[in-house]
Amino acid sequence: MTAQPHRIVHVDDVEPNRRRGGDLRAMLTPTVCGATSGFMGLAIIRPGERVAEHYHPYSEEFVLVVEGELEVDLDGTAYALSPDHGLLIPKDVRHRFRNVGTGTARMVFHLGPLAPRPELGHVDTEDAAGNPLPVDGPMAGAGRPPEAAGAVK
Repeated sequence: MTAQPHRIVHVDDVEPNRRRGGDLRAMLTPTVCGATSGFMGLAIIRPGERVAEHYHPYSEEFVLVVEGELEVDLDGTAYALSPDHGLLIPKDVRHRFRNVGTGTARMVFHLGPLAPRPELGHVDTEDAAGNPLPVDGPMAGAGRPPEAAGAVK
């Protein structure tokens, strides 16, 4: 049996990703620590902030709220999430998160399995401000399998 070295990563060791809104830190990933089955991170969402709607064509997403009050939309239906709530988001379910509380919300997320290539892992359906992305715009097909994105086989 080949042992992979342990890797401890602190949230401050990872650059924030704010492209979808909030402060997303992908901490345990193939690039950071050699993960092979998925990746895990922490979302830090300040009052009034949101994480834009998107979905994952290859991965389920597991979420655990550890601090704050969030609302999640799953395929257009809103649900309240509080500390100690866990949530499983199946593949292809559109979702977005909003901090509806007065304090910062923190949520652990894990996605697995990995998409065949990193750029296929997320399909953004709106920008960070909540504006729908055009079907034929620059992000059209991002994250979709080639056949779903209209690519010629």
